[in-house]
Amino acid sequence: MRLKTIHGWKDLPDSERGACVALGNFDGVHRGHQQVIAQAAKAARETKAPLGVVTFDPHPRRLFRPTEPAFKLMTHNQQARALEALGVDLLYLLPFDFEMASFGDREFVEKVLVQGLGVKHVAVGFDISFGRGRTGSADLMRKYGAEYGFSVSVAEPVANREGEKFSSTGVRDALRDGHPEGAARILGRPFAIEGVVRRGQQLGRQLGFPTANVEVEDYVVPRLGVYATRTRLPDGREVPGVANLGNNPTTGEVETRLETWLFDFDEDLYGQVIETDLIAFLRPELKFDSIDLLIEQVLKDEVAARAIVAPAF
Repeated sequence: MRLKTIHGWKDLPDSERGACVALGNFDGVHRGHQQVIAQAAKAARETKAPLGVVTFDPHPRRLFRPTEPAFKLMTHNQQARALEALGVDLLYLLPFDFEMASFGDREFVEKVLVQGLGVKHVAVGFDISFGRGRTGSADLMRKYGAEYGFSVSVAEPVANREGEKFSSTGVRDALRDGHPEGAARILGRPFAIEGVVRRGQQLGRQLGFPTANVEVEDYVVPRLGVYATRTRLPDGREVPGVANLGNNPTTGEVETRLETWLFDFDEDLYGQVIETDLIAFLRPELKFDSIDLLIEQVLKDEVAARAIVAPAF
């Protein structure tokens, strides 16, 4: 069964109700999130119910703090693919609007989880908060489960060997510090930027290293600079490369974008959706005094990146 995305909680057919669900924001679907989903999956197997994930669109922070910088770790498409890979059947992408924001913790459970979704089991993280004023907790969810007739499991924190808890905040901090490897350890996979390839200045093509340009848009912005990368194409191929994440200070300031030079590749990607993993940070973004110096550095970046992502070349 392929994952089905459901954009609401009212008047659902029976086929979209009665799941064992994991509840949370799940931005990044990192290793801590995966523990919560695993507990819902266990309940789903035992009760022969669908496995669901309940999350929100937009992220509640967007409603309450709209002027904050972009912070997302994945698009909805990336999230859906990550959840499908974990065996999730139903993704409830609930609209986080002023009605949802007005629900107290009991109202949310009664109206959304019970009456709307008809949940059989709810898995939450140890630090869950829900309801107006974030008054709901894991203990309250257990209490409501007993009252309304659904079982509840609470996932304990997942940490690395040094005891650092896996969290979305930890992923963002690692990316902003220029440590994609640290982000990957928390996520369980590399952080990736997905988007439509746009036509840029085409200067790279003129200089011998054509780039596929993707706007960063709502993603958290990692440290600006040059990265060794791997890019997945629409047909499933994965191509190593090197990318500049930044604003092009040498050739003319632009909105923050990822410009990826795909090694040994010469095909038209304009208008297609690609997904690029940031594997390793090579250097900060620089402003060069001449195009010749830029070319010289790009060729050095190529050598460094190939050693990491294309060692056979």
